[in-house]
Amino acid sequence: MQDQNSTTEIQTQDQKIMVNKEISLFEAFIPVIILMCFLAYNIFFADGVLFGDYSNQYILLIGGFAASIVGFFNKVTLLRMFLEIWENWRSVLTPIFILLLVGALAGTWLVSGIIPAMVYYGLQVLSPAIFLPASVIIAAIISIATGSSWTTSATVGIALIGIGSALGIHSGMIAGAVISGAYFGDKMSPLSDTTNLAPAMAGTDLFTHIKYMTFTTVPTIIIALVVFTIIGLTIDTTGNADVSDLLETIDKTFYISPWLFIVPGIVVGMILLKSKPLVALGVGVILAAFFAYFFQSDILSVLSDSDFESILNAVFSETQITTDNEILTKLFNSGGMEGMVWTILLIVCAMVFGGTMDAIGALAKLTKTLLSIASSVFGLFASTVISCLGLNILASDQYLALVIPGKMFKQAYEDKKLAPENLSRTLEDSGTVTSVLIPWNTCGAYQSSVLGVGVGEYFVYAIFNWLSPFMTLLFAALKIKIRQIATK
Repeated sequence: MQDQNSTTEIQTQDQKIMVNKEISLFEAFIPVIILMCFLAYNIFFADGVLFGDYSNQYILLIGGFAASIVGFFNKVTLLRMFLEIWENWRSVLTPIFILLLVGALAGTWLVSGIIPAMVYYGLQVLSPAIFLPASVIIAAIISIATGSSWTTSATVGIALIGIGSALGIHSGMIAGAVISGAYFGDKMSPLSDTTNLAPAMAGTDLFTHIKYMTFTTVPTIIIALVVFTIIGLTIDTTGNADVSDLLETIDKTFYISPWLFIVPGIVVGMILLKSKPLVALGVGVILAAFFAYFFQSDILSVLSDSDFESILNAVFSETQITTDNEILTKLFNSGGMEGMVWTILLIVCAMVFGGTMDAIGALAKLTKTLLSIASSVFGLFASTVISCLGLNILASDQYLALVIPGKMFKQAYEDKKLAPENLSRTLEDSGTVTSVLIPWNTCGAYQSSVLGVGVGEYFVYAIFNWLSPFMTLLFAALKIKIRQIATK
């Protein structure tokens, strides 16, 4: 479809790619340069508070404004930009509702004793030496079963953060282990949306894609497990000495019983039965509220004048449960839905920047430029990786990081007689898993809020995620498992 400003629209899997023939490469880079300069100044010179607590949000809006100015000079209408931003906002409505429910879930699971019970029993089973590799494996199993790294973090991820923190393990290490396992499972699960989207973009089938991914994905997760095992055997923790005191404090503060696991069991069961995440999480909040009323009346009476008000506060605002142990007091804290506002605003502002960049044709221009310089097979793989990483940074959305390179690079892989599963695997190795490493990407913002650990704290320890692009490039450079199109 061609319109008056030479901008075409390619509709693929509900994602729109805007191609503007009039925009130059330099102009496409202007908003990127402005964004990066502000972000760098904020990080290195302003201690992250250039514009107060919402610095990243304001910087993304500034980047979006710069992109709109470039768009005006290239005959892109204001309506076109608003429509593209609106489409981006629509695409993140469900994640925003999930974030709100996760905030409510964390609060109700705290006051109901579910999270304390997980910590209580987990401390008796998981020792510091095996905790990190065990976290990777647990998160991977849940993620494969559910097809969702987000759901994994919102359930077992929260519990593992609590257990590991009580053992004296750095929260960044725990989050890195959880995220590594969760994204491995997400990639390998046929239930995952991105695992279905990548082969659809590349032109191959789901199970060929999953089978072909094992060549790069399995070695990567094995390396991550080995590193986490070494870390677990070498780190100094205070967990062994403090476990008895922690257990006694939890038991004295809460009513602890295996019956409390009925709620997470029902939530995980609903997800395995393919219930919508919003429904499963909503049921988890409601059931936890009832459990709090029946099992933790003492806690509720301390938190507020009425049990009902305590439960409402747990759902919507901050809840702090004070114990005799400083570690547990810090751990037993939840922001409820209110605690998710910062993250939601970050996602909304990121969609403004990404939507404006897409509307003016800048994303497509940058991707096409990478494609034009990919002369060798390795150069093609490298360009795909760079494109996926760049779009995770610029568009702030992992789906666009799969759709746009998938659409743009598909023909180039065919021209070099490369089977489509090469492209689909590379999209996942560099697009899906790296989204969580970008603070303003929807995935990075979600994981850091749910787990309560900043991207900067877990970045180094998300070994599987940052190692995956290097692994796919290593295979390309050494020409290992680079499948050619079968010729008759």
